[in-house]
Amino acid sequence: MEPKLTVTRWRRYGKDRLYVSTVDGVRVGWHDLVSGEMHVGATADRDAVVAATAHWRESASLTAGEVMVTQPVAAAPAIAEPTSDDPLAAVQLREPAAVDVGKPPEGIGPSGRQTSPAVGGEEPAAAVEDWEDLALRRAGAEAREQAVALRQAAPVRTFVARVLGVHTDERAWRVGADGEEKVAGQLAKLIKRDPRWRVLHAIPVGDRGSDIDHLVIGPGAVYSLNAKHHRGAKVWVGGNTFMVNGQRQPYLRNSRHEAERASKLLTGATGRPVVVTGVVVPVGADELVIKQAPTDVHVVSRMRLVKWLQARPEVLDATAIEAVYEAARRSTTWQTTKADRPQS
Repeated sequence: MEPKLTVTRWRRYGKDRLYVSTVDGVRVGWHDLVSGEMHVGATADRDAVVAATAHWRESASLTAGEVMVTQPVAAAPAIAEPTSDDPLAAVQLREPAAVDVGKPPEGIGPSGRQTSPAVGGEEPAAAVEDWEDLALRRAGAEAREQAVALRQAAPVRTFVARVLGVHTDERAWRVGADGEEKVAGQLAKLIKRDPRWRVLHAIPVGDRGSDIDHLVIGPGAVYSLNAKHHRGAKVWVGGNTFMVNGQRQPYLRNSRHEAERASKLLTGATGRPVVVTGVVVPVGADELVIKQAPTDVHVVSRMRLVKWLQARPEVLDATAIEAVYEAARRSTTWQTTKADRPQS
């Protein structure tokens, strides 16, 4: 018997969407209630996904966030959130588990948000863990939102600055987002060549606006990637010194701290030691000279990134990769305490 579909409503960060999944939690598409956009997985039944969301919207008896079961459709791979203007968005592949199709989808609470399943099959406690699935985040999302906010706050100033080529905060965020999207494009190629790799983008860490551009999890270990977009620049690295056009930058120090914090949080979430290594990824530079490689942070150009990751010695098996990925995709994993924050 083919699995049924579930429709859940998700409203957060100004978005209002219907996510369509099989009952074992494999997402097959989503519909944006604000823009009207519909995205369906490559191997999913589009008619069934469209019908599921239409039925949800037409059902006056359903309240916001309720879960409903619709007609059967063949299971499809879980997908990361794609957009029409982002053809390089990475696709996360996962084999669906066998479940009783008569039961509601595990991990979906009555509010339509993701919840942590009970341990050992016991009934969940009254207070369930509410979390955002970070696998749905698009590369550069945090930086792009900052750029949009600044542009909307001062549209005339932003336009004039663009015309005159003036460097502003809006430009910095926008160029940064462009760089992250370019790196995501390379990571999509990595997954296509070796689907054992898992990738998450724009991971919000703590409550002070920090984020990890890209977290890469695979047979070659776990890496936090920090994209640095410097078009036409000359980049020079010597030990702990990172210079762009002769100006020293704190990228290595920041990457080191980011990796250490990610390691601590993932270790706590999985209950097993997780080593995360920082990688600074220059984007668009005309020249990259590494006089002396840093000892604990890697510097790899965007165009070399896929081959570099593929060449890493295999240290994680499929079980370990999936365990780290499942913890990393939960937004609650990245909620830091005061002790986790950098010292000023």
